[in-house]
Amino acid sequence: MPSAAADLILLGDLTGRYAAGSYSRLASNGRTVILRADRQGAAEHGHRITAAIACHVARAGGNINHLARLLLHPDHEGGRHARNIALRSGQTRALDYIRRVWASAAAAVGTTSALGSRHHAFEVLAALRDRIETTPWRGERGRTALRVLRAHLNFAETAGGPLHHASERQTAEEAGISRTTLRAVYETVLKPRGWLRRLRVGHGREGSTWYLNHGSAHSNETPAVQSRLWTTQFPPDQALEEWTTPETAPTADIDSTVLSRLMGHDAFAHHGLGSAALMLISALHQRPAQTVGELVGTSSVSRATTYRTLKRLANHSLVHRTGETWTLTPRALEGFGHSVSDAVTSHATVSAGWDRVAEQHGTRGVAALRKAQHAAERAAYRAALDRLAEHRSKAVVIVRDGSHVLVPAPRPDEIPPTWLSPGGRVLDPVTGWPADGWQVATDGRLILITPSDQRSYDELAAAHAEALSEWESVA
Repeated sequence: MPSAAADLILLGDLTGRYAAGSYSRLASNGRTVILRADRQGAAEHGHRITAAIACHVARAGGNINHLARLLLHPDHEGGRHARNIALRSGQTRALDYIRRVWASAAAAVGTTSALGSRHHAFEVLAALRDRIETTPWRGERGRTALRVLRAHLNFAETAGGPLHHASERQTAEEAGISRTTLRAVYETVLKPRGWLRRLRVGHGREGSTWYLNHGSAHSNETPAVQSRLWTTQFPPDQALEEWTTPETAPTADIDSTVLSRLMGHDAFAHHGLGSAALMLISALHQRPAQTVGELVGTSSVSRATTYRTLKRLANHSLVHRTGETWTLTPRALEGFGHSVSDAVTSHATVSAGWDRVAEQHGTRGVAALRKAQHAAERAAYRAALDRLAEHRSKAVVIVRDGSHVLVPAPRPDEIPPTWLSPGGRVLDPVTGWPADGWQVATDGRLILITPSDQRSYDELAAAHAEALSEWESVA
């Protein structure tokens, strides 16, 4: 076990590494930090230390019994949180808590790799990129999943490791798809097949915490269309006594860097060139001069879709045919470089030619509209969070004397100054005249005084005595 892990077990968190966010939280204004209660902060801090020790034990090849002995040892400062649970709630509750922590730690260690340095993190991301580029992404949903996964890889490369933060809106904008499609791809492809794991759901102004993985052993297998395989066009092999495999190869060969830079453009929206064009362009950039049969294998696009998409790209002068082979035109990726060969080394913007393609397909401006919609949704969501944090409620409108009167429900200090006269009387916001019955209470809130409230002191004293008598008789 590393020396840092041994120090954490024996001495506890001396440097405060696991205390970040334990004793404080973000205030309602989203800018300042306020303190939590001591017991709540200490419990969260202790839980983080316990989880870290469990991960160290799992990586060292230990088991739950080793973890329990380390945490419940009276001389180990790192197990103080577990021992406090044992003192307050009993040994059984403490062991149940340790069992839950161990299950989470074992699952996390089993699906992640320890990164020793930043260089190691980039090696892991490079290996993940190679696996993504050689995995066949069959069907429209598979190609959409590739766009989403490549967007998360961009975020991970920016963060410097597989662990990164990203919101749904941010990922949808990066991949050039809608949030509805994004969620469907999450639930049906990426998360079930082990490519992505959501560690924490985002809330407020923080995005979700994600971890990129290499996918399961069968992550490249997609459900085959049985109606297509069980036809007379694909008779069984008499020698092997089995049906033939799908026409796409078990491996692919694309350049996902080109795909990641093009996928957010309007030209590759749903009603534009689409994801199939992205796959073919990426495959032709990786290996120029391919036949249709070769493209079917390298791009994982079916033969019929390949023919249809190549014809569409040729109409836009993006690819050209020489005999039986297809290649990208010299200026097809203009904006990424001066030629096809140096396309991935340049960070210039996409060529204006893609804008003309999007305009011809009627998809120009889709990305801008999506970003504007997301910005409006973020603003409304943050306003709702601020309102909830300040314990606001919706305003109430009542009808009085045939007119609608707004009864505000904001805090007392938020009553508009225009509603108050210099003498302290409440003014009607519509007419500007003093509103009969409305007064400002001692706590600053607006109250409506009705005729039943205008009682003398003797009447109030009698009502109080009557209520007190009724209460005592019931008691």
